Amino acid sequence: MLYPILNEIRSKYSLDGIWNFKQGDYKPGVDEPLSSDELMVVPSSFNDISVAQEKRNYIGDNWYERTFIIPKYSSEQEAVLRFGSVTHQAKVFVNGQLLGEHIGGFTPFEVTIPRNLTDKNHLLISVCANNELNYSTLPVGNYIEEKLEDGSIVKKVRENFDFFNYAGIQRPVQLLILPKKRIEDIEITYQVNDDSADVFVNVQHTSENGSVEVSILDEDGKVVAESKENGQLKIQQLRRWEVLDSYLYTAKVSLVENGHLIDEYEEPFGVRTIEVKDGKFLINHKPVYFKGFGKHEDSFVNGRGFNEAVNLMDLNLMKSLGANSFRTSHYPYSEEMMRLADRMGFLVIDEVPAVGLFANFSAALDMSPGEKKVVKTWEVMNTTENHKLALKELIQRDKNYACVVLWSIANEPDGAGEGADKYFEPLVKYVKKLDPQGRPTTVVNIMMATPEKDLVSDYIDVLCLNRYYGWYLYHGEIEKARKGLRAELLDWQTKYPEKPILMTEYGADTLPGYHSNWDIPYTEEYQERFHEMSHEVFDEIPHFVGEHVWNFADFETNTGLIRIQGNHKGLYSRSREPKSIVKLFKKRWQEIPNYGYKK
Repeated sequence: MLYPILNEIRSKYSLDGIWNFKQGDYKPGVDEPLSSDELMVVPSSFNDISVAQEKRNYIGDNWYERTFIIPKYSSEQEAVLRFGSVTHQAKVFVNGQLLGEHIGGFTPFEVTIPRNLTDKNHLLISVCANNELNYSTLPVGNYIEEKLEDGSIVKKVRENFDFFNYAGIQRPVQLLILPKKRIEDIEITYQVNDDSADVFVNVQHTSENGSVEVSILDEDGKVVAESKENGQLKIQQLRRWEVLDSYLYTAKVSLVENGHLIDEYEEPFGVRTIEVKDGKFLINHKPVYFKGFGKHEDSFVNGRGFNEAVNLMDLNLMKSLGANSFRTSHYPYSEEMMRLADRMGFLVIDEVPAVGLFANFSAALDMSPGEKKVVKTWEVMNTTENHKLALKELIQRDKNYACVVLWSIANEPDGAGEGADKYFEPLVKYVKKLDPQGRPTTVVNIMMATPEKDLVSDYIDVLCLNRYYGWYLYHGEIEKARKGLRAELLDWQTKYPEKPILMTEYGADTLPGYHSNWDIPYTEEYQERFHEMSHEVFDEIPHFVGEHVWNFADFETNTGLIRIQGNHKGLYSRSREPKSIVKLFKKRWQEIPNYGYKK
């Protein structure tokens, strides 16, 4: 699916703004249209805009509605509604007619408005955003129905993950006027030589008699290669996309029929190579060291709603520290964020919303001695089809981004549980088949899936570990944590000497302004000791290729005994104010080169 652009042939109109809103039962086309008694902002998460607690935590159908005027368009064109995302399941109606449904809350989808509906230029659009989660959805949630004293039923979801279940129309909504005969997809691959690249541009279109013309432009707009057919072009004097030094070419694709231009699209792309070899992660044949973060799309008021200002500020703060990468934990981020990362030269670990694939997750975190209940995760999960759908939609969306260097198939699944290998081996093969650029894969490992217990890592290319030695393990005991962390990393390296190791999560909850002479947990002093110890161990491991702190900034979670106004492992507060630890990271990361740190 192509990102919406505006040119002489393609038009787009924003439908963002204030919509009417209702939670609960509603039948578009049967019931009276929603009133303006309750309003909602699009895009945003509805939760934090709803002042009443029962509305903030509501589980079920969330209805959005507004009218819009559709411009006149010719019989050779179509009107298309495009949604950046609707979380988690969507139904779209126009004038009471169901036009389409979509499963998955973090990828875009489109529906075409039938011509008979556009005879009237005033249209009523109704969107249902359902935020129920269960053992078949991604992410995974524990769905329950609670019966109240009056006999009514209240739906609830207990998240099987440690972030707030924000929902709604969270990304932009646009009306597109497109030619019926149009370019539908562009796939760009390449073979890189020393100072040139053979570029292959594969174009899918809907014109039976149409032909494709392709030209490649450099950043100055100069044509550097062109072809009269859908095929191969050669870039001479190649400028490669490098870490924090991006260079983006543009593939200008023209669809011509009977000598007339009927559609045109411009796709930016960078050229770089990726290779995993001998325990190294190579970008352009150079060993890279990942410095960065696990993040969340999370901000005050907006929740998980699209916020371009926050996105750019986050990347600017990261760059100022010397960071060069981030993971889209734990779901695909907005297309706009990906385009920013591509432009600014950040490396991205691109992750689907496969989080919570661990039955009885809370019990699994209990590290106390004694017999535990056996949890058969892979007997109760029914997520395979939705998992494949999420992978397919993510790769279709992000396949051309140079910034995407690693696919994350899941975060912290029950990788030691019986059946984990049978679940993930086919998914890894599926990703390899889908990705035209053949990027490496990972499944982010949970701390219970130790080297001797893990059943998944045989199938992946990069070992990504989430480890909390000194926090969840050996809480407050830095030297015990040091020994445990070192021993486990060496065990991984011994078991998989050919695979690079990347720490995708490590961190300690820290309250800004909380201090102690004795470096006790939750203080800013303890956060510094924790990270100093971790870094000293990381530097001892030859095949250790990067560190992603958990988290860039404090973020919202559901309430709990250890979650008071969210997760506080951020280097920044939720409002992006720095904690003391920022100085330590700035010094370390600015001294570590992007390439060649581990020889």
